Amino acid sequence: MELEIELHEKAFKAAVLIQRWFRRYMARLEMRRRCTWRIFQSIEYSGEQDHLKLNYFFDYLVDHFMTTSSKERDFINRVFSESDIPKDPKLQKACNYELIQVPDHYKGPRLSFPLSLDDATSLVEAFKQQQQLHAYYVLKLFHETLKHLSQLPNISSLSTCYSEITVCGDLHGQLNDLFLIFYKNGLPSPAKRYVFNGDFVDRGKQSIEILIILFAFLLIYPQEVHLNRGNHEDYMINLRYGFTKEVMRKYKEHGNKILKLLRHVFSSLPLATLIDSKVLVVHGGVSDTTDLEQLARIDRRKIFSLLTQKRKSEKILRLTEAGPATISNASNQSDVPKLGQPEELQSCCQQVGKTKGLETSSGSPEEGTELEIKSLEPEEMEDTEIKQVLDILWSDPYPQNGCRINQERGGGCYFGPDVTEKFLQKNGLQLLIRSHECKLEGYEFCHNRKVITIFSASNYYAIGSNRGAYLKLGPDLTPHFVQFQGSRRASQLTMTQRISHVEETAYQALREKMFAHRSDLSGAFKKLDVNKSGVITLSDWATAVESVLRLGLPWRMLRPQLVPRLIGGKLDYNRWLKDISMEQKSTNQERIQSSLLETIYRNLPNLETIFSVIDTDHSGLISFEEFRHIWKLFSTHMHIEIPESSICDLARSIDFNKDGNIDFNEFLEAFRISTQNTD
Repeated sequence: MELEIELHEKAFKAAVLIQRWFRRYMARLEMRRRCTWRIFQSIEYSGEQDHLKLNYFFDYLVDHFMTTSSKERDFINRVFSESDIPKDPKLQKACNYELIQVPDHYKGPRLSFPLSLDDATSLVEAFKQQQQLHAYYVLKLFHETLKHLSQLPNISSLSTCYSEITVCGDLHGQLNDLFLIFYKNGLPSPAKRYVFNGDFVDRGKQSIEILIILFAFLLIYPQEVHLNRGNHEDYMINLRYGFTKEVMRKYKEHGNKILKLLRHVFSSLPLATLIDSKVLVVHGGVSDTTDLEQLARIDRRKIFSLLTQKRKSEKILRLTEAGPATISNASNQSDVPKLGQPEELQSCCQQVGKTKGLETSSGSPEEGTELEIKSLEPEEMEDTEIKQVLDILWSDPYPQNGCRINQERGGGCYFGPDVTEKFLQKNGLQLLIRSHECKLEGYEFCHNRKVITIFSASNYYAIGSNRGAYLKLGPDLTPHFVQFQGSRRASQLTMTQRISHVEETAYQALREKMFAHRSDLSGAFKKLDVNKSGVITLSDWATAVESVLRLGLPWRMLRPQLVPRLIGGKLDYNRWLKDISMEQKSTNQERIQSSLLETIYRNLPNLETIFSVIDTDHSGLISFEEFRHIWKLFSTHMHIEIPESSICDLARSIDFNKDGNIDFNEFLEAFRISTQNTD
């Protein structure tokens, strides 16, 4: 008997030890997963900040660059203006789908208007077979969608009394996730209503197919399918995050027509959906100034992009056309306010200090030029309207009370539980549903369960990084969540394997970020190495890395993965930087100088965006004249100095195929050559 009791005690102790070990093991896995998540999210938000800064720079150039010829004025007008189909006969003709012929040998899906359910299901099956819809049908579908969306209010109203409503979050071009939602939940129908809460495009590879399917179901079931606008339904965002390139790659000569038409389709999307007058569905969130009545009155179709606010460019061009004397006189008039720069533009102002007509670093105009004095602030009402839309598309919830600028994203705000509570009480609401943020489990409650984030793109950062989810609301307005995993590979991995794979991907992205800022890191390390010993403490390493990358990461916790070797508890930073450089160069196919590779890594997203802005017809080519004009505008922003007299010779020299145009690879080559000239 005593022996049996002793055996039971030993078994119990063993079970307790195993349980403790397992809990510690799971806790370590969870910590690794959270650290990996922080890396991905910080890098994502950093990219959004960079893009917003580039757009601030575009605005600053439009507002301040002093053109010296009619060609330069026309060029700036063409590059930075937002086209309008109703006022542009050429564009209207270019987007006319009736001029496009569908060849007899076309084997893809065909649509007949008005659309039927058979048309939608044939699209779904065709896209599963990797078929492509002909440009004729795409343009016609988008034209019909634009007509329908233009008749809708800014805030759609739905009721759950007829059937439950399914709310889906970001899809980001991941068509398989949309197919999985339809498989699990059913296709849209009178008994199966959907709200898709924005960010249909970018990042994924099948954004255009998602739009085609959603728009088709929207036209077939206009009362059952509802689409909200997200922050990625913005053509300036599309230039950076892949949708523009996807459309041009798939539709080539018709791609530009599709993209220009989509500007108007995106701007016509409703801004929010109200369910039973109790649940508000918006893409981003709210702020302490969000006003639903004002949102309902805004002419949303005028907002092609929240990142291009150039409402005073026509006034500037009129002043410029009048000549320097007129500008000088105008600057002395009382009705022209003095130059007032928002804080976020200060760095841009410094970077363009050498541009003709701007203040130099000493604060005075360059010799022989006139300084235009004007206000950067838009009219108060317009600015208020833009902020209303910006806040609901870009904002994120925050655990602390208050409302502050969203510095991490560079747009919108962080709103706390108190802001949520006041907003809900003011509008008689009980729940806010939003998307905009990737969540580990596909959804998340916050603010005393009064805010729900729903995200429907699984494996968003890497295979196994997150689940997707959608929610269902019935008459009781109690949310029911359905999670899914869109990748078979991720489903087959164990939790440990999944976390290890995602972790490896995250650290590789972080090392690339470090490599892109290698020179800045070296300078920061040297400042902290007061004895010039070549080694620094781990604390100094963490301080220096954060001061350069500004990602807000727990660097000391990440150190074992990033700093494998120490000397007496200290880091040989020159050796560490060399190791990072060798790793990145070994993964790059081009054999180019380390300094050039670093510069390209750092500026590639900006370079792609700049090239896309120049390439107004999205043909993938820019002319010599466009190249010359744009180089003057952007050389200071990219910290590249090259004499204007050499630009034309440079353009001819990098036109390798001698076709009189420059493609993006040639554009990159010009960037590398000019950087070599300044080294």
